[in-house]
Amino acid sequence: MGKQYKKLTDSDVEFIKAQKLFYLASSSGQEVNLSPKGYDSIRVLNHSALLFMNFPGSGNRTYRDAKNDGEFTLVFNAFEGEAKILRLFCKAEIIDPTHHDFTKHTKSFGEIQSRVRDFFVFNIYAIESSCGMSVPEMEYKKERRALYNWVVSMDKNNKLQAYKDDHFIPPNLKDLS
Repeated sequence: MGKQYKKLTDSDVEFIKAQKLFYLASSSGQEVNLSPKGYDSIRVLNHSALLFMNFPGSGNRTYRDAKNDGEFTLVFNAFEGEAKILRLFCKAEIIDPTHHDFTKHTKSFGEIQSRVRDFFVFNIYAIESSCGMSVPEMEYKKERRALYNWVVSMDKNNKLQAYKDDHFIPPNLKDLS
C-alpha cells in the first residue's frame, strides 16, 4: 500500500527515468492546472530535486504558478511492468533565459538547447508512492513530434524568439496573480 517519505530512493530515480509520460499539476490560488508531459524533458538533479525543460507552446501556467509561489505535484505512473504510482509534492524555482544557470541546464538536453522557453527546478518536500494496480497496462508506440517540429520550424524561420517573448506569460494569465 501507499507510503509517504521525504527523498527519492534509488528505485524511484530509476522509475522516473523509465517513464515516457508524467503529469504536472500546479496552482497558485487560481484554477488547478494539470498537463501531461512527454519528450525527454525531465532530469533528476538529486534525491530531492528535478529539472523540467519547458518548450514554447500553449499557455505558461507553470511559470505563473511558480512566480506566485504555487504548489506543484508531479505524478509518474507505470503503464508497463510492475504497477506503481509516484507523486512528488514540490515548490518550483524558475530558470528563465536571464538566470545564471540557464545555459548550464540547456546542455543537459542536447540539440534543442536554443528552443527551450524556460526550466523549472522542482524542490521536493514530500513523496507518496502507491500501488497503481488500477492503472491499465498500455504499450508505448512512439513520441509525437508535432510540437518539436513546430518549435524547430519557428526557430528556422526566425520567429521563435519573438513567440517566446510574446508568450512568456500569456496575456490572459498576467493579471491573475
